Amino acid sequence: MLENVLIGLYLGILGLLAFYGFHRTLLTFLFFKTKGNVPKPAGHFKEEELPHILVQLPLFNERYVCERLIDAVTKFNYPKDRMKIQVLDDSTDDTTEIAQAKVEEVAKDGFHISLIHREDRTGYKAGALENGLALSTSELVVVFDADFIPPPNILRDTVHFFTDAKVGMVQARWGHINRGYSLLTRIQSLMLDGHFVIEHGARHRSGRFFNFNGTAGIWRISTIHDAGGWQHDTLTEDMDLSYRAQLKGWQFLYVDDIIAPAEIPVEMASFKSQQHRWAKGSIQVCKKMLPTILKADVPFKVKMEAFFHLTNNFAYVLMIFLALLLLPNLLVRTEHGWREVILIDLPLFLGTTGSIGMFYITAHKELYGRPWRALAKVPLLMSLGIGLSINNAKAVLEGVFGHDTPFVRTAKHGVGEINSKTDNWRKKKYRARKGLVPAIELLFAAYFVATIIVAYQGGHFISIPFLLLFLVGYLYVGVFSLYQRR
Repeated sequence: MLENVLIGLYLGILGLLAFYGFHRTLLTFLFFKTKGNVPKPAGHFKEEELPHILVQLPLFNERYVCERLIDAVTKFNYPKDRMKIQVLDDSTDDTTEIAQAKVEEVAKDGFHISLIHREDRTGYKAGALENGLALSTSELVVVFDADFIPPPNILRDTVHFFTDAKVGMVQARWGHINRGYSLLTRIQSLMLDGHFVIEHGARHRSGRFFNFNGTAGIWRISTIHDAGGWQHDTLTEDMDLSYRAQLKGWQFLYVDDIIAPAEIPVEMASFKSQQHRWAKGSIQVCKKMLPTILKADVPFKVKMEAFFHLTNNFAYVLMIFLALLLLPNLLVRTEHGWREVILIDLPLFLGTTGSIGMFYITAHKELYGRPWRALAKVPLLMSLGIGLSINNAKAVLEGVFGHDTPFVRTAKHGVGEINSKTDNWRKKKYRARKGLVPAIELLFAAYFVATIIVAYQGGHFISIPFLLLFLVGYLYVGVFSLYQRR
């Protein structure tokens, strides 16, 4: 009886993960099917008719990158008299003084720029953005987080899409200024490329909802107001507002060939903090918005895509259960032969891992060619995803049960490709809080050492590569989380 229960739970969880894997395969299919549906502006503004744009730069303790960001914005080839810049500073360190000095320097060159400092961080980033909008009369607003270096032409490349009165937001693709800095940044860039190229591309071009990514996107300000404004009851205020705006009928556009480069986290703790915030925020938006979306008068394909998008992070909880069941499953399946492996285990395994490989290899090939380079990274990417499961499952459960945590921004150290060999970010400020998660990750790694030994002794050789993904993932994430805190 116990044997059947354990096997049933194992196969059931693997089946649910394969179900989400099928969705990833569907997005890849939609990407190819709709590849020719490239958005184009309905018209072009005359030079004297260019709309007034508010550029918002939210900061919180960004001493290493705030000047770099402001410098990039001052290189925009947009008319100075039609562009106002707000440095929205909630910092509690010397970032305020550094940014203020830069603002005063830039103002002498004729830019309309101001620093708005809040002592009270109510609403965190969403509160800062809302506060800035209340002080503006511009027609459009663009947001750039502190880790971005937007190119000079980004406003001119995006603004003409707003000649269509139905367009409410235009999202650019993120680039990566330090993609080759380390193994961690190379894997992160592959993860982000999959999200932007396949997910955004397929969702937008097939008429499904997709989300503003919190930065490198330009909004019609009346769209924000019509959708209820920036709200701060979730950690992903960008995703929340995106669904509310699209339910109101506003059109969102994703323009793949407009690129805004950004700095990827170079330390494991910052990366995990970012992933925790995104995972928890998506579950908060799921609880808040999914019932409304499912009841809304929108096409079935929109509802189903929203379901997969907003519930996708539950896969991390499933991953934890799967990890814990692997050893008991090996112990009880003494009579499990090749026939069962081929008919049951192999299809489910391919449904979970094969879809991941196809998804990210496709994204890499579209951007850089040479798909074999992505093929070498995919096992590492899968291991990293598994290694993140404890961190992200914790975030999911916090979102489900309403456990409040502050908005923890991702630490940036001003690390790029040029100075990648000489920059020592370890001597800089900003470190993530300590916690028990790395210790738990290392316990899981030890658990999989035992599981691999049992698999070898029991002759389950075909399972060992699968188990190694778990071992490497938990060991890599756990060790680097502790090592980089030194």
